[in-house]
Amino acid sequence: QVQLVESGGGLVQAGGSLRLSCAASGLPFGMRGMGWIRQAPGKEREFVAAISRSGGSTVYADSVKGRFTISRDNTKNTVYLQMNSLKPEDTAVYYCAAREGGSVFATSHEYAYWGQGTQVTVSS
Repeated sequence: QVQLVESGGGLVQAGGSLRLSCAASGLPFGMRGMGWIRQAPGKEREFVAAISRSGGSTVYADSVKGRFTISRDNTKNTVYLQMNSLKPEDTAVYYCAAREGGSVFATSHEYAYWGQGTQVTVSS
């Protein structure tokens, strides 16, 4: 059973920071590329960030580049998303996702496993 459990979401003021965590189990975490995808109310899902299995390669959506940082700790089977300088338009449910392969992909349909999501709300 593959399980991805996000945590760290909540309410934060614009300009603030938040760190999301995703704990993975039931898969060889160190061999899989990981990503974060978000979905705002009434909008389509949007790729946010991805990281290769070793952490050597990362890719970001233009909307978050320079503000968000994806990282992983393979000894803890955990991937993180550090979000700084948050804006109201960052408000969304954030999903952790895992690929079958180890490389990075910037499209959400390349991810086979998904967490339940964690809500991030940024106030003005």
